[in-house]
Amino acid sequence: MQSNGIKTRHYAINQQQETQISNSEMAAHAGIRCLDASYISPHQIEMLSVATSQGDLVLPGFGSMVQAELDIPSVELQTSHGICSSSMMALKSAYTNIKAQESANALVIASELASRLFKHTRYEQVEGNEIDFNAEFLRWMLSDGAGALLLENQPRKTGKSLRIDWIKSFSHADVYPVCMSVGMPKNATKSWQDFPTYSEAEQAGALLLRQDVRLLDNIVSVGVNGFLKLLQDGMFKVPEIDHVLCHFSSAYFKSKIVEMLEVAGVKIPEKKWYTNLYERGNTGCASIFIMLDEFLATQDLSVGETLFCMVPESGRFNCAYMHLTVVE
Repeated sequence: MQSNGIKTRHYAINQQQETQISNSEMAAHAGIRCLDASYISPHQIEMLSVATSQGDLVLPGFGSMVQAELDIPSVELQTSHGICSSSMMALKSAYTNIKAQESANALVIASELASRLFKHTRYEQVEGNEIDFNAEFLRWMLSDGAGALLLENQPRKTGKSLRIDWIKSFSHADVYPVCMSVGMPKNATKSWQDFPTYSEAEQAGALLLRQDVRLLDNIVSVGVNGFLKLLQDGMFKVPEIDHVLCHFSSAYFKSKIVEMLEVAGVKIPEKKWYTNLYERGNTGCASIFIMLDEFLATQDLSVGETLFCMVPESGRFNCAYMHLTVVE
């Protein structure tokens, strides 16, 4: 669309709005593809760490469903639930597990199936057909998709690997109200579970995905402030960043981030920025993994080059950052 720059989006439902593949199946496909490109079999995986905004079931955890699809036995399991930054939380759980020498490897998967929330029949259930802009906003941005990464305690035996130098995140839920949510009706804090029946919750619009656009611009300042804090703490040097992979939901927000960094005196040249948003759409927590996969497949990287990854999340304003270095 003209306002967000997205040209194509991808859905796991067909034109009849029938689900063609479940979220856990999609996650498993990404995991299998990742392992097929390695020399490790599913039975050798020691930890499975997964992330999603909404699994196929309310319970059990999404990780259990993905493990069953992958048929991985006796694995240490972790499910990260949130919105866009939950993939980075899942990745950090695996990263710290390996750093603590609890596991020698970990498969990390992030998967989103948002299209099921956008079926026209869900909107038609709202009483009086009163659909506010906040409930319509994300229908034109979100895509379905899954991505996976394999973490090991040593570089790959062939080719180049990415070393995780650090992963940091800053949550601001103590400062800001909810911005993006499923489970609350318009202008209320009542949970969908507090309605007498599920149908009444749906009629009240409590099960629609909402984004409070009045709060949304805060994501730019929160994300940039976190960047500046890490810079001040000596976690990286701006001139030494070779590539920036930043998750953002719209071209509008990229321009705002670039502009604010320039005002702060830490401009990063446009040629260093990489995104696949315009072709893939916003795939939520899976975005950064899908972006990394396409980046590695299309770029000729040299040993020593660095990648700075940034994932701002507007749920209640959590921002995650990661620094990577290319190694033999």
